[in-house]
Amino acid sequence: MDLLVKLFDVLFPVFLTIGIGYWYGKKDPKFDTKFITTLAGNIGLPCIIFYSLTASNIDFQIFLKFAYYIVVYVAIFSVIGVIILKLLNKDISRLLPPLILPNTGNMGIPICLFAYGNSGFAIATAITSIILILHFTLNILLSSKKFSIEPLVKCVSVYALIFTLFFVYYKIPVPTFLENATYLIGYSTIFLVLMSLGIALSKLKVFNLKESLIYSIIRVIIGPLVGFAFVQFFNLKGVEAGVMFIQASMPSAILTYLVSRIYSPKSVYNSIAGTVALSTFFSFFTLIIVVFLALKYFN
Repeated sequence: MDLLVKLFDVLFPVFLTIGIGYWYGKKDPKFDTKFITTLAGNIGLPCIIFYSLTASNIDFQIFLKFAYYIVVYVAIFSVIGVIILKLLNKDISRLLPPLILPNTGNMGIPICLFAYGNSGFAIATAITSIILILHFTLNILLSSKKFSIEPLVKCVSVYALIFTLFFVYYKIPVPTFLENATYLIGYSTIFLVLMSLGIALSKLKVFNLKESLIYSIIRVIIGPLVGFAFVQFFNLKGVEAGVMFIQASMPSAILTYLVSRIYSPKSVYNSIAGTVALSTFFSFFTLIIVVFLALKYFN
C-alpha cells in the first residue's frame, strides 16, 4: 500500500500539470508557448542544471558515468531505429530523432525528483544535459542532413553546464544567494515546462495513425525494455538504476518535433508530431508500470 501511495505522489503532480496545460491549450488555441520555451531554455534550464548538480553534491565521476551511459543508450536505440525504419522504407535520417531522443527534461526530471529526491534530480539532470547537447547536434544533423555548430554555440544551457561542472569538479561551495536564486527559478521552470508540454500536446495532431502507433510503441515499450536490460548489464543499483530506467522509458521529446519543424519537410514533421503526441499519451499508462517497478526494485 505504501508503494502505491508513493507511486501516486510521484506521478499525480506531473500528470496534473500536463493536464492543466492541455486544458488551457484547448481553451485558448492561440496561446503561444514561445515565451515559455525561450524563458525555460535560456534561463530556467541553466538554473536547473546548476542547482541540481551543485546542491546534491554529485561527484564529477558520476556525471561522466551517466553521460557515457546515455550516449551508449542512444547509440543502441539508433541501431534499433535504423533497422525498423529501413524495414518500413522510411526516411531514416529525419524520422530517427523521436525514436532515439526521449523526453528526459519536461517529464523525466520532475518524475525522478519526486521519486528519488535531490539525488535523482541531479542524475536526471545530468542525463538531460547530454540529451540537450544531442538535440543541438545530432537532432539538427539528422533533420537538416547537414552539420552546423552554430545552434550548439548559441545554446545557453551548454555554457551553464560548463560553468556548473567547474563547481562540481573542484567542489567549490556555492554562495547561498546563488543557490537560492537557482532553486527558485529552477523549480518554477519545472512547472512552466510541464504546462507548455500540455499546451503543445493540445495542438499536435496524428496524421498517420498506423505509422505513429508503430513509432510510439517502439519508444514507450521497447524503450523501457532496453533501459531495464541496460541497468542489468551495467549492474546499476538503487537511485542510479531507478533514474536510468525511468529516463530510458520516456516518450519522444517534444524538441524533436520543434527541430523538425524548422529543418524538415511538412510530411516529416507531421509524422513526428503524431509520434510525440501518441507516445506521450501512451506514456501516461506505461510510466505507471515503469515507476512502480523502479520504486519497488531500485530504491
